[in-house]
Formats: sequence, structure tokens, C-alpha cells
Amino acid sequence: MTAAPTVAEPALTGSGPRTTTHPAPHPAAHLTPEAMAAAQRHLVAKAIAELTHERLLAPSRDRAASADGAYVLALDALDGGAVTYRFRARRLALEHWAVDEASLLREVDGTPAPLDVQELVLELQPLLRIPDDLLALYLEELAATLASAAYKHHRGGPAVAELLDADLATVEAAMTEGHPGFVANNGRIGLGVGEHDAYAPEAARPVRLVWLAARRALSHVATGDGLTEDALYRHELGDATLAAFADRLRALGLDPAEYRYLPVHPWQWEHKVAVTFAPDVARRDLVLLGESADEYRAQQSVRTFLNVSRPDRHYVKTALGVQNMGFLRGLSPAYMRATPAINDWVADLVENDPELVACGVRVLRERASIGYTGDAYHRTARPNAHRKLIAALWREQPLTRVPAGHRLATMAALLHRDGAGDAYATAAVRASGLAPADWLRAYLRVYLRPLVHCLRAHDLAFMPHGENVILELADHVPVGAFLKDIGEEVAVLSDRPVLPASVERVRHPVDDAEKALAVFTDVLDGVLRHLAAILVLDEVMTEGEFWGVVAETVDGHLADHPDLPSGVDLRAARFAHSCLNRLQLRNTLQMVDLTDQSSSLIYAGTLANPVARGAVAGQEHAAAGVHETS
Repeated sequence: MTAAPTVAEPALTGSGPRTTTHPAPHPAAHLTPEAMAAAQRHLVAKAIAELTHERLLAPSRDRAASADGAYVLALDALDGGAVTYRFRARRLALEHWAVDEASLLREVDGTPAPLDVQELVLELQPLLRIPDDLLALYLEELAATLASAAYKHHRGGPAVAELLDADLATVEAAMTEGHPGFVANNGRIGLGVGEHDAYAPEAARPVRLVWLAARRALSHVATGDGLTEDALYRHELGDATLAAFADRLRALGLDPAEYRYLPVHPWQWEHKVAVTFAPDVARRDLVLLGESADEYRAQQSVRTFLNVSRPDRHYVKTALGVQNMGFLRGLSPAYMRATPAINDWVADLVENDPELVACGVRVLRERASIGYTGDAYHRTARPNAHRKLIAALWREQPLTRVPAGHRLATMAALLHRDGAGDAYATAAVRASGLAPADWLRAYLRVYLRPLVHCLRAHDLAFMPHGENVILELADHVPVGAFLKDIGEEVAVLSDRPVLPASVERVRHPVDDAEKALAVFTDVLDGVLRHLAAILVLDEVMTEGEFWGVVAETVDGHLADHPDLPSGVDLRAARFAHSCLNRLQLRNTLQMVDLTDQSSSLIYAGTLANPVARGAVAGQEHAAAGVHETS
């Protein structure tokens, strides 16, 4: 280890006399009774809908109500009294409950009471059985999710009519829901209210990343095919910034050749690097270089940034010591050593498969990764979360890969409703001029069909939720799609394909029934269930029409590729009901083991497949073990 030189610390650019006056408390203007009431109503409705979907709750028909679709949920109050929730809902395929938020009423011992999702969870605790030592943390994630929802309500946002012609960054910032299935999905525990203003994607503020120099002997860089470390830095930073970084190191008596450059989230420098890694900074194993010249915008995942100053430069994904939706959002230097190789393998497969090319699907490769491993935490006997706090990766962006006149939008937009309740998907269908079924066919051709093909032809599965897919649109019609988050989420589900040694870690063989869940759970239940509800409730399509087009898409691929292995049956009558919230309720610190996700899953019986042979969507809502009570 090199001893720290006794050289005076030069001032960083822009530094000067600093006041010792503490800033005034953040006003938290969004935390008003009106904004919080709206957030509570939305989250209570979502909790009832999704926990019922996962068979943790069983609302019954409200016999006291005259209208159809009225339900009641009777619970015990914390003080031993009676709590009753009354609401209207429409029950759809896949046991989806579309709860009418405006109809929600809560009574405690017969007296009207405010809606409160934390109180709901406490009332449900005998059913949810959240571990006692994690209950408070789950309640905190709910509180933070409420704060984020209140912020979005208070801020307002563009109408969906405006989003139809907006750029990618604007659409990203306008998203309000987060993951459509998880109830506590915007925790971000660790971000203060001012930091939320500065760094949350919905705040849409420009962010300058902090750059560190990391000693080469104590760090690692992996790059993809055709990319060198030097070329990466020149592309991302430019010669002038690289020269300034080198001058900074020389001013400290350090040799630039002994260092490499690592971007970190500004929050991470302030709260983790300069504190948790203080000895490493003092030893000059890590050296603060200053902020980036480029401005970035946080994406929905919070820790990934789009370069808005230079759109030709990569996304940057940073480690962030914030707890959000069941995970501490760090990045493992060890795990990411193989990330560029995995991305190159997947991209090569996609680019050389005529079916996938015809569908317009592409991969946004993670081109390089970097991690610091010189800290004490990497020398403990057992792995720990502290090892994941100083790392980053660079991912391709799609902005320069679509022709003029085409637009890009996060696929999460298809599940988005604006403040007036208008749905982006409904607006897109109507603006396209196509018949709704034809618009849906176009969307499924770039989304469902390539995922079915990857599964049947290559035993390859992605994690294709809305935030992980970017749609390419022409005249509001999907004509292509970009898949991302490859290194952490992709899996080869059999022993069949021969993989390079550097890619072998993505192999997770499972049986055919579990293999099919890559479509059943992640696509039909995780995305299309919610999209169907929007289009049905907005009277764009009937359930039968929607799921009929989905079945047609599956059958079309089977007809076009009759020689592919037939072990995966996507027209089976039922499939295992894999539950997301149950994972978070079991362990809100780490929902699944990323190295063995299959063994972490929790099932609640089976679901009727809306695209089963002979199925009529919407006919079967009650499933094994879950029935309406009188």
C-alpha cells in the first residue's frame, strides 16, 4: 500500500469560503393533508387489490350495498374493535381487482375513519405475518412511498396528451406509479427530503456525478468487445476533463498512471464514501476529483442516469446505499466483472437471430463496469452489503439508435395515468388511428413475441417489466423495443446452450413449468394484467378481445416455428401463482437471492391462464382456495 504523501490539499474547482450557517429546514411543501389523503387513498386501494390478488385477503360481497361490484373487507382493529373497508371493484382475468379508489370507505366500530395504509398493514399483520424485527422497516418503506406519492400529487405533471409527443427524459420523469405490483415500491430509505428534491427521478433535476480516482491495484475494470478502458474514459469525459483529473492527482503528489476513474452518485460521496470509506480516502486509495461537466437526469431506477448534456454518451448506473423495494441498491464489483461479457453474448444472440431482428428488439449493452475492492469490508470472512457501495457501470443509450421521426418512451408509460386519471395507453391507441386490436398486435410483436421466442429458441429469460423496456414508437404505434438491465436480470434456464465460461453464471436450469413462468409471471401477470385492466376500464377493448390478441400472438409464434422445442406450454390451463409482495413481506431487506432466484420464490396455488386453450377471459376469477364469502 502506498503511503499518503504530505502534500497540501489543492482547492477543488469552484471552492471558496464556506459559511458555517446551517441551511433552513426544507419546507416539505408536499406534505399537506390534501396531498397525503390522495396518496393514502391510492395506496390503500392498491394494497387491497394486490394483496387480494396474492390471496392474502378475501373481500366478500357487500350485501348491504345495492350496486353490483360492492365489496367489504372486515378486520379486527388494533384495540380489539372492528374495522371495515367498503369499496367497489371490477374483477378481471388473472384474479385482478380493479378497485375504484373514490369508493373506498373505512369504518372503525361503525364510525368513518381516515384511510391509512400503515394502519391497514397493522390491522392485517395477523394475516401478513411480517417478521417482528422487519415490521417497522416495512412501515417506513410505506411512509416513504406515501411521501413520494404526495410529492408527485403536489407537483402535478404533464397530461398524457402532452406525453404522447414528449422526449424520453420527460416521459421518464412523469411516471408516478413505480412497480405496478409492489405496494411499498418507492421506499428510498436514506434520501432526505432535500435530497429527494435533488435526485429523485420525478424531481427531474439536472445532476452532476461525482468522480473519484481509485487506485488501480485496488480496483477492477471490465470492458466489452472492442472497448478499452482508455477509450471509455475519452468517450465519457473528453480530453480536457481527463487532463484536469490528471493535474488534480499530480497536485497531490500522485501518479495518474496509478489510478482509474470511477463515477459515484453525489449522495453516495456525501453519506458513504467520505464516511464509511474515510480511511481509504485519507490513504489516497480513493481521491475526490470533483463533479462531472455533463448534466444527467435520474431514471426510474433512481441510481441510473441519462446524460442530457451529451446524449451520445452512456447511461451511468451507480451504487447507492439506499434501501428501496426490498434491496439495498448497491452494485457488487465481483458480480459485475462478468457483466460486459454477459451483455456481449446476449446482444450477439439477439442481433443474429432473424426472428428477433424482424421483431425490432435490441439490447442496450452494459459496456463496462468498475468497482473498488481495497477497503476493509472486502477482507471480512463473510460477504456483506458494504462491498457493494463503490462501483458503477456504463450502459448504451437508445437515443442515437432510432430514425428521425420515431420516439422513445419507457414501457412503464403504458401503465401510467395522469393526475386527471387519463391513461397513456388509451391516448396512444386513439392517437394512432389504428383499431385497438391492431395497436395491441403491434405492441405484442415487439414485446411478447420476442420474449416467447427467446424462451422457446434459446431458453433465455429477461426481467421485462416496464422500467426495463424502452419502446420505439412511430405515429404512437410500437415498432421496436430495447431491453436493458441485462447483467443482473438475464437467465439461461436450461443446460442446452453452450455458454462461454465468462457467461456461465447466468445459467439457472429449471423444469419446463417454471421456465414458462418467465412469460406467465413476468409478462402476463406482471405487465399485461395491468394493461388489460386499463384498456377494459377505459372501454377501449373487452377482456375477450385483449386476451384473444395475446393468445393469437403466442399461437402465431408457434405456427411460425413448429420445430422449436415444445416443452414450454404457454396455452396451459393454469400456472403457478408466483407472488411479489409476499417476498417483500417475508424479508424487506432482501427479497430474493440474486444468485438463486428460483429457490426464493413464493407461490400461492395456481392462476387460470387467460390464454389457455378454449379460455374465455373474465369467466374465471375465483381460484383454488379463494372464494367469495357471503
